[in-house]
Amino acid sequence: MIEWRYRQEVLAVAGNKEEGHSFEEGHSFEKATIQWHPGFYSAAELELISNKDALAFEREYNLSKAPLRMDLLIIKKLADVRIENEIGRIFKRYNVVEYKSPEDGLSIDDYYKTIGYACLYKGFGETVDEVPAEELTVSIFRERCPRELLKALKKAGLKVEQRFPGIYYIEGNVLFATQIVVTGQLSPKAHSGLRILSRNAREEDIRTFIGKAALLTAPGDRDNVEAVLQVSISANEKVYDEVRRDFAMCDALRALMKEEIEEERNKSRESGMAEGRAEGRAEGRVEGRENAILASIQNLMDSMKWTAEQAMDALKLPVDDRAKYVAKL
Repeated sequence: MIEWRYRQEVLAVAGNKEEGHSFEEGHSFEKATIQWHPGFYSAAELELISNKDALAFEREYNLSKAPLRMDLLIIKKLADVRIENEIGRIFKRYNVVEYKSPEDGLSIDDYYKTIGYACLYKGFGETVDEVPAEELTVSIFRERCPRELLKALKKAGLKVEQRFPGIYYIEGNVLFATQIVVTGQLSPKAHSGLRILSRNAREEDIRTFIGKAALLTAPGDRDNVEAVLQVSISANEKVYDEVRRDFAMCDALRALMKEEIEEERNKSRESGMAEGRAEGRAEGRVEGRENAILASIQNLMDSMKWTAEQAMDALKLPVDDRAKYVAKL
C-alpha cells in the first residue's frame, strides 16, 4: 500500500510561491488567484487510480515540528506493488513530490530546494537510516519544460534522459533517483487530468478527461474529479464555453459537478427560509426564496460559466418561473 500526504500551503521558509512569478524563458504573469495545488493533488490521485486498492491516502506531511512541509509524500508500503502509471515507475518506498503551478518558475535553485526537502525527510527519521537514500525518490512537476534547468543539470555533469513522453530522468551523481515531469508534454490519452491544469488547456484534453471521469463512481474519485475541474474551469473559461455547446459534454460536466450544484440548491433553500423568517410573513418568505434562487443562478453562471438557462436547468426550476429570474439578471 502507499500512503499519500500533502501540504496545502507554501513553505514559510521557502517564501511565497505564488509571488514573484517568472519563467526563465522570459514570460511574466499577473499574480494568480487560482489555487492550483488542490487540483494537482486530486489529479495525482486520479493518475494512479489503477492501483487504488493498494493505496491509502492521508493528507499533509510535516517535515519537522516547525511548519516545514513538502508538497506531496508518497510512501510505498509493499515493495512488490507495481505502479501501472508511467509517472510512478521510478517510485521506491519513499517518494517526495514537488508541484510548480503554471505561474511558478523552476530554476536550479528550486531543484536543489526540492532535493533539500528529501534530505530533511531522510534526516528526520526516528532511528538512524530509517529512510535509506536508495529507497528515496524525487519528482518535480511543471507544465512547461524548464529548459534552463535541464541545461544547468547537463552542465553540472548530470545525464538528462526522456524516459517517457514528458518524463525526464536525472541520472549520474545524484543523491536520489529523480525525475522532472513536464505535464504539457505528457501523453494526452493517459494524463488528461494533469494536462488540463493549465491556463491553455486544449479542448480535446478536456473532453478526454470528462469522458474518463464520467466512468468513475466512487465518492473519493468524484471528489478528485470535481477538484480538478474547478481549477481547470477557472483557468479556461472560453474553452469550457465551447465544450458546453456539446449537449452530451454539458450533461456529463453537470453530472460531474453535481455536488457543487446541490450545494447551491441547499444554499438557495436555506437563504430563502432565513429571509422569510426574518420578514415573518408569507410574502417575505416568497421574496427571500426568489432572491436566494437568483443568487444561486448567478453563482452557477459565474463558477460553471453556464448560460442562465443551463443554470436554471441544473437547479430544476419550473419553466413557467424562469422569465422572472432572467429579467432580474
